[in-house]
Amino acid sequence: MSPNPHSPQASAAQIEGVLRKQTNWKSLWFYQKTMVLYQMTYTFTRRFLPTYGDRTVGQMVQAARSGKQNIVEGSADGVTSMEMELKLLNVARASIQELLEDYEDYLISHHLAKWNKTHPRFEPLITFCRTHNHLQHYEPYFEQWSDEEMANTAITLCHMVDKMLCTYQKKKEEEFVTEGGIRERMTAARLGYRTNQKELIEQLQAEIAELRRENTLLREEIKKLTTQNP
Repeated sequence: MSPNPHSPQASAAQIEGVLRKQTNWKSLWFYQKTMVLYQMTYTFTRRFLPTYGDRTVGQMVQAARSGKQNIVEGSADGVTSMEMELKLLNVARASIQELLEDYEDYLISHHLAKWNKTHPRFEPLITFCRTHNHLQHYEPYFEQWSDEEMANTAITLCHMVDKMLCTYQKKKEEEFVTEGGIRERMTAARLGYRTNQKELIEQLQAEIAELRRENTLLREEIKKLTTQNP
């Protein structure tokens, strides 16, 4: 039996159908890597950049934090607005790209090597960053790595996060096209409610018509009996 459309259970189900399920952002690999980037950048700026007088310190830390926080806020806001989620994910990507450029600028200005495919440590670094997402895997090296090692690790993570975010955004955009935002889902829920109401009214009308037909037959039977037995 279908639930009564006026019941609290039905209303809760309709609301649940309108609101999207929140993404578990802690389980997203690119979020986990942004956690690493934020803590790594905080240590990097403390170890290798001046404590005072260099605006790069605040810019790098803020860019790393923005990349991480906008993923969290996007996942939370995505419950009611996929449009907002997409915008915040785009802000996260822009922040990570800004951080990437800061690390690349550091290598250039300090005449350090940016590891490429010909560098002997390039492939091992790619493998390590690809297979390790959590802070606990990187943190033991924060005080040991040189600035060149740390910057190249951060650059590798930035590239990976950017690529994964891009893929994730495309998936979300496809969902938005097929499922729509909250306005579209609310409209669909209202139309569904009205359809249920219409079906209920039609069912009741059919039952009333059947009861009237049965009532007419009974009246005719009573009349016959009365006529046969005066």
